[in-house]
Amino acid sequence: MSFLQPRPDQPLVIGFDCEGVDLARYGRLCIMQLAFDDAVYLVDAVMGGNSLMQACKLGLESPYVIKVCHDCKRDSEALYFQYGIKLNNVFDTQIAYTLLKEQHGKKWVPDDYISFVDLLADERYCGVVYDEKEEVRVLLRKDPQFWAHRPWTVMMKRVAADDVRFLLRIYERMVKSLTELSKWRLSVRSSLYCQCFCAGDDCFLGCPLPPPPATDQWRTSSRGGTGGGRCS
Repeated sequence: MSFLQPRPDQPLVIGFDCEGVDLARYGRLCIMQLAFDDAVYLVDAVMGGNSLMQACKLGLESPYVIKVCHDCKRDSEALYFQYGIKLNNVFDTQIAYTLLKEQHGKKWVPDDYISFVDLLADERYCGVVYDEKEEVRVLLRKDPQFWAHRPWTVMMKRVAADDVRFLLRIYERMVKSLTELSKWRLSVRSSLYCQCFCAGDDCFLGCPLPPPPATDQWRTSSRGGTGGGRCS
């Protein structure tokens, strides 16, 4: 699989997300979701532990694998402080949505970011109503350890998969609409998202810098997943 052994001649785009208990530096990463063209993989960090997560390290850090996700800050923080993984080359759909609004003349408002549920519901990018996500939020308020329980329930597997199932379709639609300048700004902002909680740690100084403005990486990478079939 090119994700586990990334190569410059086989660029890849995948959907990416993480779930956990108080997901951040001191919480616990429980599940990592990866969406490819033929399947969605749920990586069980609880049962597989460090050895399983380290098997994914090259792909998560690779400049040849674009990781499409929505608001990667906490995911990046958890990966770095719990597993020493420096998430890299991210296409953050939350940032992309803001940049697309700016392209249409809408002024950026601090802390005005679209939620993943609202992004999915937007007909321009997906058009899917994701009511089950709110059901899980209710369960999480009642049981903060929800994602740490084993074995997985049917609902846990379905919701975890749905969190990445549509990301590749959203990516395709967004990348077609972004200008070259917006793509570069997206690269820079996504890189900062990956580093913002880790910047005070000297070990993070080795993180790759954002690409220069002339980058064309969004065009040259091939898709790694279909993003599911329910998007319109």
